[in-house]
Amino acid sequence: MDNIRVMMVDDEPLIRKVVKMEMNSRAVEVESGNEDGSVMRRVEMVETFPDGPSLTAALENTPPPDYLLVDMEFQGEPTGGLLIARRIHERYPEVKIIIFSGRFDAPLPGEEDRLGRLHDIGRVVMEALSLGASAFVSKNAVGGFSIENILRAIACLERGERFYFNYPVMLTLKEAAERYFRIVANHDLDFNLSDNERRLLLLEAAGCTAAEISNQLGESDKAIQERQKDLSRRLDIVNKSAARVAKAISLGLISPADVHFLPRL
Repeated sequence: MDNIRVMMVDDEPLIRKVVKMEMNSRAVEVESGNEDGSVMRRVEMVETFPDGPSLTAALENTPPPDYLLVDMEFQGEPTGGLLIARRIHERYPEVKIIIFSGRFDAPLPGEEDRLGRLHDIGRVVMEALSLGASAFVSKNAVGGFSIENILRAIACLERGERFYFNYPVMLTLKEAAERYFRIVANHDLDFNLSDNERRLLLLEAAGCTAAEISNQLGESDKAIQERQKDLSRRLDIVNKSAARVAKAISLGLISPADVHFLPRL
């Protein structure tokens, strides 16, 4: 059977040279197929490219590869490689895309803006998945750059797995997921909103005045103010309408789709 053909897009000439040379010199074979039958196929890096246009031009005259390895941080753009991934996936949906980056390393304890980095990585991975990516591998490994990350991803996908996440990516996403479920758990514990509390938040989101909220809920101005203070305390924010609305939306307590604006005279 034919070799598993791999192409690569990376703006670093040394990286392109090292990956191609090392992958082809190893002549690694992986099992390809399913329970109905499988064969051993050699993984071959057929060509590398410095940018998207050169790859696109080459594909006009050569069959698309089985796999495309795309550097995520491209020519100074932190997620520039995702644009290349999108264009290739739209034109050649059969090509499996592997995102290749050093940004996926797990955040270290005590790292500045660690939660922000978790959010950023999770957002990038979800965007890449939506653009057709099948695997995520790190350029970094213990002792330096290692080709095993790429070969392991190809082997897993050839066995029929839908996605592959290299260990640093997996660890980061695991932590992000655990944080998300902690928020959900706290949400369930601390935010059993009453119907009036939810209506209050939706009225605030619609820009209603205090008098309008009082009239809509059938409660006194003082009772509304106490509800607002209590919600702010439970949400752990300053006692401001905009902050309550923003926090409630971010936690899924209310949805913008449920906000109904009152007509103005």
